[in-house]
Amino acid sequence: MALSQSALSELLDAIRAGGSTDVLREAMALVLQELIELEAAQAIGAGRYERTDERTTHRNGSRSRLLSTKAGDVELRIPKLRSGSFFPALLEPRRRIDRALWAVVMEAYVHGVSTRKVDDLVTALGIDAGISKSEVSRICAELDTVVATFRDRSLGHTRFPYVFLDATYVKAHEGASVVSKAIVVATGVTATGDREVLGLAVGDSEDGAFWTAFLRSLRARGLTGVRLVISDAHEGLTAAIGAVLLGAAWQRCRVHFLRNVLTRIPKGSAEMVLAAIRTIFAQPDAAAVRDQLDEIAERLEPRFPVVAAMLLEAKEDVTAFTAFPVGHWRKIWSTNPLERVNREIKRRTDVVGIFPNEAAILRLAGAVLLEVHDEWAIAERRYLGEGSMGILDQGRDDGSTKEVERAQTVLLAS
Repeated sequence: MALSQSALSELLDAIRAGGSTDVLREAMALVLQELIELEAAQAIGAGRYERTDERTTHRNGSRSRLLSTKAGDVELRIPKLRSGSFFPALLEPRRRIDRALWAVVMEAYVHGVSTRKVDDLVTALGIDAGISKSEVSRICAELDTVVATFRDRSLGHTRFPYVFLDATYVKAHEGASVVSKAIVVATGVTATGDREVLGLAVGDSEDGAFWTAFLRSLRARGLTGVRLVISDAHEGLTAAIGAVLLGAAWQRCRVHFLRNVLTRIPKGSAEMVLAAIRTIFAQPDAAAVRDQLDEIAERLEPRFPVVAAMLLEAKEDVTAFTAFPVGHWRKIWSTNPLERVNREIKRRTDVVGIFPNEAAILRLAGAVLLEVHDEWAIAERRYLGEGSMGILDQGRDDGSTKEVERAQTVLLAS
């Protein structure tokens, strides 16, 4: 089937005269329509008004279909058949915008642009019909496959001596109610000092069973070599770390600890108490850190006995970082690196407000984390120097690491 000579001549004249977007749209409509007619003829076994022995059915009118492209909205006609059905391969059911625009909409969604603003964006690109909320959701559902692949990828390519764990919360519909959902995230530092996003999960709460299942999933995907886990002191989380990541030390995030201290002292004394506690982390070596903690607890005890008791009780947990290279201390004594990731997730999710379901949360949070992971992969500098990471392996050739990992494997299998 060939395009009519008159139609081609008119388009050629328009282009020579300085064709506008309208001319391009008309040309696209003409070509796409002819391709649809050609495919319909092949499906029917005969062209329009053609008599052949291969004909299987007849045309029965047509239905209109609006396709949005970078050149604007294109009105197409899809032939209807007397028996059977026909839908052209160059289109997709329930999709009315082309792949290039899908990419634009998806990118806007991931960057936290609201569905209303996405509609404005599409209109600005020349798509007069705009795009509905439901269509934005259908487009972004394609992210599900990408995010699922990212979440399920193997972690067995290297060891992760340092693992950071934290959670942030969003709102989502659950039946007729709006409830709070936890997005739990794990990031890690590799044996060479690079950072990776290890995984994420969405659940009803941060209870122990939820964290245990999450950590077991990381182990099942190949997470090994964990020397230190950095997190807050959530009871369910710490229990899960002890049960799943055998042999790993736990560093209580100092920032979360200081926040807990703030709740137990008068506001007017907050700065003085926090300044005193911060001197603990300014010491040059492990012994000095522990001695300073004891001294600060002794000084605070007369006026702030509760804070002094908190310091002594948390001594081992908040100073666990001292068992590792001094050059790593600032990077491993808190979950601040992960907090920045969570803030980026919140920046994107706050635009949505209330998610329709958990799948939508996973889609957006997963896309954001995939973006963060890729940025880390191409970063010019490692999070921790490769040379300093080598210090971690010194003195650990006695087989203890392998024994711990064997125990973790047995526990995972059970």
